[in-house]
Order: sequence, then structure tokens, then C-alpha cells
Amino acid sequence: MAGILEGKGVTKYFGGLAAVHNVDFYVHEGEIFGLIGPNGAGKTTLFRIIAGIYAPTSGQIFFRGKEITGRKPYEICRMGITTTHQVVRPFLDMTVLENVLVGAAFGRGWVTGATRDVRKEAMRVLEFTGLAPKANVLAKNLTLPDRKRLEIARALATRPVVLLLDEVIAGLNPTETLQTMQLIREIRNQGITIVMVEHVMQAVMGVSDRIMVLNYGEKIAEGSPQEVATNPQVIAAYLGTSLAV
Repeated sequence: MAGILEGKGVTKYFGGLAAVHNVDFYVHEGEIFGLIGPNGAGKTTLFRIIAGIYAPTSGQIFFRGKEITGRKPYEICRMGITTTHQVVRPFLDMTVLENVLVGAAFGRGWVTGATRDVRKEAMRVLEFTGLAPKANVLAKNLTLPDRKRLEIARALATRPVVLLLDEVIAGLNPTETLQTMQLIREIRNQGITIVMVEHVMQAVMGVSDRIMVLNYGEKIAEGSPQEVATNPQVIAAYLGTSLAV
């Protein structure tokens, strides 16, 4: 089945190790697509292939029906696919506003002409993400939750069509988790398709329309949150075969 984002036979070897092996996937426009699996399953590697950070050993990535395999990250960003980082990477000696200005100035919006006033666009995103009161705070002085929110804000400022969220909830307390889940829903409500890697099961099960599960680099399940949660292979991957009964 076709989607706004597709992968066909995606494989990535590091030396003799297959981090991702022959993975097919599709993501529908406007959905929240969760990507889960145990540590080392290949989730972040797949993200980095989609974003152009890694070139696949074999296989193809398509965006809106056009192959983007092997394109540079900045090209993919300007086409409309933007990723956050698992370990947040703000420009520490720049303000919150300046960080988001970077996304507004170099993303898809600037290239297409949708963003004509980068400062206005950056402030719009800060208002949307709740960071406007901290616009002039240096990024190095932010708490972890605010740094994670800044990571999302900087990505949103590029005006993505597809937003790749890499563990934006990890490390948050329950209240912060619920707030971030709500923010993710609000982003989708703006018409942005979301693909998210997350270890916090409450979060990924609570917001995803569909979920794909990787284990040792291979896809072992795909479906609704309920279908995935009751899949014997998924239970075995997380709990061990002896407990998956």
C-alpha cells in the first residue's frame, strides 16, 4: 500500500553487522506512525537512513512517490522531512529564539517561499510549543524538558511535511510526558505526518495510529497499537521467549 513515506527492502550493514535488514514500510499522510523495538533493534539507524544521515547498503526510500535514497540531509530537510535528535543538540550559546531561527532560515519554508519573515515564523513556532516566554534564554540554561521542546520547535520551524521524532519523551516525568503527547497530537492536527521512535510504551501506544516493531534489524510486526501489544513475537522480543506465554 502506498504512503507519503515508503521504504522498500531497506538494509544497512556496519561491517558484517546488519543493523537494518530488508525492511519494508509505508506511512500514510496525516498519521502518527510509531517505531518501537528493544535496544539495538535498528530504530535510530532506520531514522537516519530516512533523514539522509546514513546511506542504505541496499533498498530505497520514497517521499511522495519520488525516490530520495542517498540524498544529503539538507536536501531531504528542504524537501519536507525533518528529524529531531535522540540526544538533544541545541546551539548552547545561542538563545531559544536564535536556535529556532536557524530552522526557519534553512528549512523548506524558506526554499518554497512559505517563510518570508523568519523571525515571525520562529516566534509563531515558539508560541505553538510554549517556549515564547523563554525566547531570549540561552539554550544551555534550559532544563531537559525545555531542551527537548526546543528540539521539536527547531524542527517545526523548517515547515516539515513529515516530522521524525527520535525519543522526545525519554527522560520526562509523567506530567511532562502527557504534555508532550498532547503537543504531538497538536502537531499532527496541523497536517504534519509524524514518525516517532519511543521507548516509553505509554506514550507510543497512546498517540500512534499504527506501529511497526523492529528486532535485530528486522520487522517482526506492524499494525494498530492493540494488535502489536498482543503479538506473540513482540512480547517475546521484549520479555524473552520463556515469558511470552
